[in-house]
Amino acid sequence: MICGRYAWLPDEVFRIVALLGKVNQCLLICAFCCSVYNGTILTTGQTSSQVIDSDGYRPNVGIILTNSDGQLLWARRIRQDAWQFPQGGIRARETPRQAMYRELGEEIGLQPKHVNVLGATRGWLRYRLPERFIRRHQKPICVGQKQVWFLLRLLSHDSKVRLDRSDKPEFDHWRWVEYWKPARDVVSFKRKVYLQALKEFHPLLFPDQQLPELKYRRGPHGFR
Repeated sequence: MICGRYAWLPDEVFRIVALLGKVNQCLLICAFCCSVYNGTILTTGQTSSQVIDSDGYRPNVGIILTNSDGQLLWARRIRQDAWQFPQGGIRARETPRQAMYRELGEEIGLQPKHVNVLGATRGWLRYRLPERFIRRHQKPICVGQKQVWFLLRLLSHDSKVRLDRSDKPEFDHWRWVEYWKPARDVVSFKRKVYLQALKEFHPLLFPDQQLPELKYRRGPHGFR
C-alpha cells in the first residue's frame, strides 16, 4: 500500500521504512513528504547538478501543456526528426514542482504566471533507456528516467511560448496536437510512460468523457 501511493519517494526511504513499525512508517513518510514539497531535499546519489538514484534512474519532470481546446503542446527536438513533451532532470535539493517551473522557462519560455497547474501524477513513472544510450563509462551510470508529470493549462496567448530562452535550446519547432497523438508518435521506449500519464490526466481535461480502452504495445502506433 505504501509503495503504490508513495511510489515517487526515493528508494532509500523504503529501505528505512521496512525496518520500522506501522506508526513510525507513517510518521517518517509524512515528514519526508513535507521536506520534499517544501524544497528541503529530494534524493541522494548526486553528481554536481544531476541526481541518480541507487537503481540508476535519474529523477525527472515531464510537462504536458494544454490549451483551452484540450490540445497539447508537442515540440520537435532541435535539428532532429523527433517530437516529445518538454522534460528535464530534477537537480539536487530541488522539488519536482521547482524543477517543473525551471524547465518550463528554459525549454518553452513560460513563467509560472502563464500557466495553471491542473495536476501531477501520483507516483514516479519509469522508462529504461535502450542499451545504446546508456553511458557505462560515466559514474554513476544512468539507465533511465523516473518522472513526475505535470498537467498545465496555458493562461496566456500562445505567442508567449518561446524556444530561444536558453543558451542551449532543446527544441526548434512546436505545434498543438490532439490529446492521444503524443502516445502514438513518441520514440518507442517512452510510449508506455506517455500513455500512463495521459490516461491519468484524461479525467482532469475531459471529465464528461469516458476514458478509451487503450493498451500499450510495441510497434509503429504505440497503442491500440
